[in-house]
Amino acid sequence: MYQDLLLATDGSDAARRATDHGIELAGRLDATLHVLSVSEDGPQATEKEDRLRHDPEDEAAGAADRAREAAERDGVEATTDVRHGVPQEQIVDYAETNPTDMVIVGTAGRSGLDHLISGSVAEEIVRNAPVPVLTVREQP
Repeated sequence: MYQDLLLATDGSDAARRATDHGIELAGRLDATLHVLSVSEDGPQATEKEDRLRHDPEDEAAGAADRAREAAERDGVEATTDVRHGVPQEQIVDYAETNPTDMVIVGTAGRSGLDHLISGSVAEEIVRNAPVPVLTVREQP
């Protein structure tokens, strides 16, 4: 039932926790882990650029490669893809157009004003993905 797992990563702490869970789950299920990272457009992109991100495409590719390497070290088959655009839209599109049984995504657990202003990538994925979504919270 779960043979193709889509792991969305941006290299953040929450995404690294989701990566750990995704690798563990893929290993137990003998599933392929498809790692997707998105070079961002949209409201979150400006926030990350303010933190001195020099090259968003290199950052996205690096995050995907690190997750794939971690999976392969644990004996999990993994593929990578890097897309450009709004993360939640690209993640849902990937799940709709590729064999995907589940999406795994980290969430920073924002609430209050911060959540209202920037929204939640994970929340949009949960609402729009055509398959189940596993969200993994960042450690407090």
